[in-house]
Amino acid sequence: MVLPVKVFEIRGLEGDPRDKLIGWREVEEVEDEEIQLVTEVLDVEQQEDLITGYFTRDFMRSRNYRRRVRVAPETEEAPFWIVAHEQKHFLGVMAPSVARGVKKMLSNHVAVRLGDILNVDVRECKINHETLVRLHESNPKATNLIWFDQVDIPGVNKLCLSGEGLADTGLYKDYLDHGQIWYVVFTSQSKGYTVGITRNTVITNFSKSTQDEFITFVREDILKLIEA
Repeated sequence: MVLPVKVFEIRGLEGDPRDKLIGWREVEEVEDEEIQLVTEVLDVEQQEDLITGYFTRDFMRSRNYRRRVRVAPETEEAPFWIVAHEQKHFLGVMAPSVARGVKKMLSNHVAVRLGDILNVDVRECKINHETLVRLHESNPKATNLIWFDQVDIPGVNKLCLSGEGLADTGLYKDYLDHGQIWYVVFTSQSKGYTVGITRNTVITNFSKSTQDEFITFVREDILKLIEA
């Protein structure tokens, strides 16, 4: 199963986040239906310096059944975690960053809602282009794919380098001269995971791992790459 996470910085966090997260709940009545749509935070736990939980939200969703539209409630949930790293606090939301199929609850939405609950300032994190360049050039054989954006060739928005092209230093240098690395997929030397990273800290693990193992990897290998 592909595991995505988007990492945010949270500023102004005071006290124990669990005090505001545990038991937080909103209820919306559905007009003409005997149904309540609930948005709430569940299963908040702390393991050493890591706080984890689930942000859940109910939706009314339309489905076609035997040529009729049936509307029924459905629940989506997004795991999240909060951790301190080098005098900063980071929020990881394990939800898609862009819409996939019928998924409605995206990482930015969850981060904003959690920021409101905690009364903190949520900021997008950045991993700069130079860091991704060093990541690739430190072990080019471990890189599987690179997307370049901000391309200065007229009519070209993005460039992609994959497969045998990654071993071609000349072609890589040529692409690098025309754009910046936006997305890189590589194999981690420490864990052996195949992982994709974007400059706005969307990390996707394409390898088999548990949720806890992936969180540990992000903490140990990715947070240190984030721009100060």
